[in-house]
Amino acid sequence: MDTLIVDGPTPLRGEIEVAGAKNSMSKLLTASMLTSEPCSFSNVPAIGDTEITKAICEALGARCTETGAKALSVETPEMPVAAVPAALAVQNRLSVMMLAPLLHRHGRAVVPAAGGDRIGPRPVDFHLEGYRMMGARVETLDDVYYVEADGLNGADVTLPYPSVTATENLLMAATLARGRTYIRNAAIEPEVVDLALFLQKMGAIIDYQVDRTFIVEGVAALSGTSHAIMPDRLVAASLGAAAVATGGDLFVRGAHQGELLTFLNALRRVGGGFEVAGDGIRFFRSGPLRSIAVETTVHPGFMTDWQPPFAVLLTQAEGMSVIHETVFEDRFVYVSELQKMGADIELYDTCLGGSECRFGASGHRHSAVVKGPTALRGAEISVPDLRAGFTYLIAAVCAAGRSVIRGVEELDRGYEQIDKSLRDLGAAIERKRD
Repeated sequence: MDTLIVDGPTPLRGEIEVAGAKNSMSKLLTASMLTSEPCSFSNVPAIGDTEITKAICEALGARCTETGAKALSVETPEMPVAAVPAALAVQNRLSVMMLAPLLHRHGRAVVPAAGGDRIGPRPVDFHLEGYRMMGARVETLDDVYYVEADGLNGADVTLPYPSVTATENLLMAATLARGRTYIRNAAIEPEVVDLALFLQKMGAIIDYQVDRTFIVEGVAALSGTSHAIMPDRLVAASLGAAAVATGGDLFVRGAHQGELLTFLNALRRVGGGFEVAGDGIRFFRSGPLRSIAVETTVHPGFMTDWQPPFAVLLTQAEGMSVIHETVFEDRFVYVSELQKMGADIELYDTCLGGSECRFGASGHRHSAVVKGPTALRGAEISVPDLRAGFTYLIAAVCAAGRSVIRGVEELDRGYEQIDKSLRDLGAAIERKRD
């Protein structure tokens, strides 16, 4: 296990390029296994989740070959194995996404419950119910899902919540199902649309309507294709928040305005500035930081993954800010470590946003009040999940004194050489092996 040692405070200045999106890459590599023909990918991020995804694909019969810098070819001529190894399944939450290729290619799937970030339960009920509606037989025993199907059939599926992974899973299943599938109340995040575009390149017939409905006409077979993985908008927003929080000035190459619309609005309201260029966005502080209210929701709203780094930014703003989390009930697991660094953040189990949410009567502390500005101080902290890890890095760069950040392997899952990148931007960061 590695540890990062950060000496602050330091404003982040310079230029950084955003790598390919973690949340897009993993689903695209999985979708490539729907065909026996090779698929090639560019802008593949050099992160831990890429390696985990490759390992899961290879365990099921795929051949993954690096064909150049950030380039990868995936070919799955056969899928002789129906079970995702448990040792790999616990490393991220990708395992349930293997249902579609396994059922279409093998007729059977054995999938252990997924691992991943500790930000609250991520039940797969929506996924499994969708497969049942498409004709699959589903059993659960000792946290392992056993699914069989003699070919899937089109169905009319309405998701209880616009879950990203459930939408993506059912999209993959529907492409080779017999007949037409409707996925209603679907997630429409850019990563979901990117997957749909990739599947369309492979020969799928996919349309989506303004009411969050995907319509998929099943085809007999899919073919190989090539695809450039979209830049990671989560990382772009995290870097934008870091630039403003530290009083720096960053040009984030690869950041796209259209994918960051809601984030950019919130950033401007808090006192951050940005300039949009053809190949990226410059982030800086345009004046005194001021308190605001933020409510997370599904796309096109303010992303839950933008919330933790934005909370650090709000600790530097004048007044009392409010964050209402409506996506994950335990997203605020990162707050206790920020409090050790001097952050004035209080958590509440009531809805402090503009509308009630599904956690309103759950007892989960899903709202936060952030008081600022606060002079953060260095501390020893442990990383509970991926986005919290970068949040702690921002806080450590803002803080006076030395911070020791443990559990860096979580951070490495989604951020490409982030310690080196921040060093290039002026931060005093050293990586040590425990």
